[in-house]
Amino acid sequence: MGFLSKLWRLGKPDFKPSHDKFEYTKWNKDQLIKRIIDLEGERKRKADEEGVDNDIPAIKRRKSSKGELRKRKKKDKPFDYSKYNTRFVALKFAYLGWNYNGLAIQKEPTPLPTVEGTILQAMNACKLVPSMTPQEFNFSRCGRTDKGVSAMNQVISLRVRSNLTNEQQLEKSFDSKEINYVHILNQILPDDIRVSAVCLRPPKGFDARFSCQNRHYRYLFSSFGLDIEKMKEAASLYEGEHDFRNFCKLDGSKQITNYRRTIERSSILKLDDGMLCFDLVGSAFLWHQVRCMMANLFLVGQGLENVSLISDMLNVQKVTKKPIYDMASDVPLVLYDCSFSGLEWSANDLSDFKSLQSNRRVFSLALDYKMKSAIANIFADILSVDQTDLGGRTRINLGDGKGKVVTTYEKMLQRKVMDSVETVNKKFKRRKTPKSEV
Repeated sequence: MGFLSKLWRLGKPDFKPSHDKFEYTKWNKDQLIKRIIDLEGERKRKADEEGVDNDIPAIKRRKSSKGELRKRKKKDKPFDYSKYNTRFVALKFAYLGWNYNGLAIQKEPTPLPTVEGTILQAMNACKLVPSMTPQEFNFSRCGRTDKGVSAMNQVISLRVRSNLTNEQQLEKSFDSKEINYVHILNQILPDDIRVSAVCLRPPKGFDARFSCQNRHYRYLFSSFGLDIEKMKEAASLYEGEHDFRNFCKLDGSKQITNYRRTIERSSILKLDDGMLCFDLVGSAFLWHQVRCMMANLFLVGQGLENVSLISDMLNVQKVTKKPIYDMASDVPLVLYDCSFSGLEWSANDLSDFKSLQSNRRVFSLALDYKMKSAIANIFADILSVDQTDLGGRTRINLGDGKGKVVTTYEKMLQRKVMDSVETVNKKFKRRKTPKSEV
């Protein structure tokens, strides 16, 4: 009866030795052994299907395979960066800014994520950097963009984990064995942030901010209700070296005293899709400078101000304090390009499957926005939207389609003014100075 007891334990509760289908009392020893082997196999198959590991005591069984348990154990083990070499690289990337709270990572939480915060989070997740603290890996950015502003060729430099020895990093022949930084980051990053290239050997002393030779911005806008020829004439007045204190946001925390910047090119261009853009190239820019410049161009294009307004605002002996006015919208502004010397960019082969996967996601995103744009235009046409009749009021164009509606337009040079640069700096220093030192 030992075999029958074993069969009873292995079989289902309704399988009894006296069952008509299995009359075990009439079976010989070989038949009973075969039946036990079949039941053992059946139990193992069932356990595998349910994810039960038979080598784990029943009280500790979990629905996990041995491989999953090993992975979990390995995941719990902290990653030891000291076992790996690092290298200093530059990364080129693009992003759509309207879903982010600007480029730069912030110390305090923001309503939306920042672009840098998202990138560093991805780098930390794939163990390229040890933390979310930029100072720990020599981090630098090229051009800081505001909330809502996009970029097509932004650049950062930093130190990241490497697969190669310090000697191998110097040799181009070993590049194929290095971590594929572009691909691994694009696998993790959201679709509206894409890494386009990496420079594995930046020049000695390279810094993404201070090594940049010039920055190229474009501000997109519609020609509706604007005199484009006047705007072109006004835009050309920005070229050259000028004091742009009346075309920026004054920031006492930076204690800036020199507001002179050089504009290499300033023009109005027509784009292929029927839109126009304010095309601007300069060595460096002040906070909100491009949006302030564009706001004044809109006033000239609407005929609310003369072309000479630009020259007057650039003359800080004539206009000593910045008049109060609204900046142009953030969304149409794009950091189009950044120029460096001595950088050899390496991008993934566009015909490679890894690149095709990333490109497919970008194409899908672009098509999605294009469809939504087409539907929004139909929406406006059906509702017969009219921007001309404002009941005698004036709509100041700010580039966002809504603008600012005023009953009576006040000329720029007749408006109230803000504090001077000197006053703004003094007020900030006074707030930060301990009372014991006052």
